[in-house]
Amino acid sequence: MQETLGRIGEFIASGRPHQHVVINADKVVKAHRDPALKQIINECALINADGMPVVWASKLLGRPLKERVTGVDLFENLMRHSAEQGWRVFLLGAREEVVSAVADKFQAQYPALQLAGYRNGYWKPEEEAEVVRQVAEARPDILFVAITSPKKEHFLGRYQEQMKVPFAMGVGGTFDVMVGKTRRAPVWMQKTGFEWFYRFLQEPRRMFKRYFIDDMYFFVMLAKAMVKRPFVREQRA
Repeated sequence: MQETLGRIGEFIASGRPHQHVVINADKVVKAHRDPALKQIINECALINADGMPVVWASKLLGRPLKERVTGVDLFENLMRHSAEQGWRVFLLGAREEVVSAVADKFQAQYPALQLAGYRNGYWKPEEEAEVVRQVAEARPDILFVAITSPKKEHFLGRYQEQMKVPFAMGVGGTFDVMVGKTRRAPVWMQKTGFEWFYRFLQEPRRMFKRYFIDDMYFFVMLAKAMVKRPFVREQRA
């Protein structure tokens, strides 16, 4: 987390646009099936592991990640850092009552926070150019995009160069979590990798296919990667 925050500070100081993405099992599977999404992810300036299965997989494949950095935790850290550093923030996504509540909550929590603007995540295709213009004219240092995957990755992949935001990240359902519309799993479930199951219990109909059908292919991909991993014989003096 601290390394991530340090890199983001460097991005903002540069003034050049950078895209961030968090990776979980679901997004790995989606990227495998969507070459355009895979390219967008690979071209991101910063990638974090949001899901414990990805962290576990990194260890099994011999390239261990230091820790899980969730989008929710990073968002909260960045809102605090933005107030401290004077970074301008734009909130994009979720329903109007949710995004406005997030704006009110953090401005009350951090009076020094500079909110460049906010907008809900519901627009028609013909309105997209206006959304991009609104963000660009607000000149934020950080853009948080709370729409579903892979829509948010494709949106940022298409428009980051036009919006010229130094740091832009997709935050999915984070706004809903911030206002209590969606509950986050207890800490022990987060650490043991069962946060997904807590999410499933809240929305079983909507999440069943994702968790129990689509995302199972992640483990097939992991098994194939482990088979292909070259064997390195330990050398002794």
